[in-house]
Amino acid sequence: MNSKSLFSGIGLIAIAVVLVISVAIISALPSLRIDLTEDRLYSLADGTRNIVSNLEHPIEFMFFYSESLTEDVPQIRSYGTRVQELLREIVIASNGNLSMRTIDPEPFSEDEDLATQYGVQAVPVSQGGQAIYFGLVVAQTEDTPLGLPVTETMSLIRPDQEEFLEYEFMKLVANVANPERQVIGLLTDLSIDGGFDPAMGQATSPWMIMEIIRQMYEVRRVDATSESIDEDIDILMIVHPEGLSEQLLYAIDQFVLGGGETIVFLDPNTDSMVGRSPQGTLVPAGMSSELSVLLTSWGVEFQNDKVLTDSDLALRVMMSQGGRPAPHLGMLGVQRGNLAGDDIVTSRLETINLSSSGAIAQVAGATTRFEPLMQSSTNAMLMDRGFIEDVSDPSILFDEFVSANQIFTIAARVSGTINSAFPNGRPVVAVAAEAAVAETDADTSIDSAADPAAPVVEEPVVPHLASSSSEVNLLLFADTDLLSDRMWVQVGQFLGQRIPQPFANNGDLVINALDNLSGGADLVSIRSRGRYSRPFNRVIDLQRTADDRLRTEEAELLDRLAETEQKLAELNQGEDGQLVGQVTPEIQTEIDQFNSELVDTRRRLRDVQFQLTEDIEQLGSRLKAINTALVPILLTILLLMTGYLRGQRRRRAA
Repeated sequence: MNSKSLFSGIGLIAIAVVLVISVAIISALPSLRIDLTEDRLYSLADGTRNIVSNLEHPIEFMFFYSESLTEDVPQIRSYGTRVQELLREIVIASNGNLSMRTIDPEPFSEDEDLATQYGVQAVPVSQGGQAIYFGLVVAQTEDTPLGLPVTETMSLIRPDQEEFLEYEFMKLVANVANPERQVIGLLTDLSIDGGFDPAMGQATSPWMIMEIIRQMYEVRRVDATSESIDEDIDILMIVHPEGLSEQLLYAIDQFVLGGGETIVFLDPNTDSMVGRSPQGTLVPAGMSSELSVLLTSWGVEFQNDKVLTDSDLALRVMMSQGGRPAPHLGMLGVQRGNLAGDDIVTSRLETINLSSSGAIAQVAGATTRFEPLMQSSTNAMLMDRGFIEDVSDPSILFDEFVSANQIFTIAARVSGTINSAFPNGRPVVAVAAEAAVAETDADTSIDSAADPAAPVVEEPVVPHLASSSSEVNLLLFADTDLLSDRMWVQVGQFLGQRIPQPFANNGDLVINALDNLSGGADLVSIRSRGRYSRPFNRVIDLQRTADDRLRTEEAELLDRLAETEQKLAELNQGEDGQLVGQVTPEIQTEIDQFNSELVDTRRRLRDVQFQLTEDIEQLGSRLKAINTALVPILLTILLLMTGYLRGQRRRRAA
């Protein structure tokens, strides 16, 4: 009866409906996904979705991957699979704006020539092994106005980039979507961009960091006497603000509220501004940054009269020619452990050198998010700037150093919504305003007399922004000396060219920061992802326990060895302290006893190692049993219960 009803007209219609629904569900699966991983490994950031869904031109991913050459390398093969999965997720989220093509460049093929053309490099998996391709090219698929293709290449996708792959991929997409070089507005009175040294009587070269920035961006100076920020400036770079007028502070305030990306370098003691008198003495004039009006509205506090000192991070420096290096509490070498590892600006950096830096902190009750990028150790304190300025012997600093047992923030990312530091609008200078009104009235009367019918042309009024319409993004650093050459790079000369030889990552830090800001708010919002490789915590605990036991047994053995050697030395001496020179029965007994204990200890060490291996194998066997047997058992129970319930319904129906 049931089989006949199954193949009846109604049954066939029901089967057809089920098939249609199944096909629809399967076809919709690429866009319907559930991420059940703990670190949301397969979930894209909102910034990624915004970037790819708002592309004006179609873009293609060309993933060059030597899949045929990685069959015997499971680590690379699994990593390649994860990269492809991430790229597919991005393509799916683009609503058709992105496409993807996987290319396997076999040796001496056209695909290999294509990879070489785009700059994708082949790297050997092992020493003497065959080289493989593992890179990405992002290219516009439409003709550009100049007729030239716009492409960005990641020549090698390294495994250590795994946590930041989403950011790296989207940076390539953002660069292809907006190929024009962005404009950086540089506001500073320092000779960072070159200047004149009156003591030497000659011009000074730009700092190396500016030469690197100019290779990637268009740099435009912002006059300190200006009252506005040009609209086409994309990133405002403020280095050592001091004595800025209220009109310029208001312009900076409105630039930030309008969504302009901003990076600020503050300093309580700018060493690069220190000059020398004709007698050779230091002239520490005007070395403290001042931006308190804007910092308060951004929810940040900066004490410009305090210098950060740190005993753990102090660099060893020579204060005079031929002197011995000594630790200087005010000159710090910030290591990887004190840098934010989950932010693209500071990730994968090793050392940042600072000099007389300050500290920034979040104001109580601030509405902005304060994310530290660079911090001190706990063995740090803030010293008065005046005391640091007058010190010529760095050892004196240790006499005044008392650790505050507190971690201070040297650099931070500040984001969120903020209110204007000028709630009443643009500040008005009274004297200048009266003179301007009088001059305007005079000009108007003259023009009216000359041509009464002439229309009066009014300047366009820029509306005042009382608060930010969207989240702002600021990068703040409490040191300007990290930009100077002496802190991070040695500059050599070769055929008239300046060749940088960096010994710290200060330059990488600044370029990472500008790259991050140049992508806009969506790119800035992308943070690091979790790692796909997860540790076996239970196995690690077993290994740690076994290591503790091994170390204990080994320590006991070494102690016993030392005691035995001491006893043998005592037994080998006569009453007069001279060596006996022969093996006495007492010495032989002691040696035999130690050899017996040595054999027994080694046996115990082997037992511990054997037990560790056996515990790990038992754990693996249990996991295999659960994975291979538990799921089938659960499915069998589910089917039996389903059959039982169906039988019960049939009996009730009968």
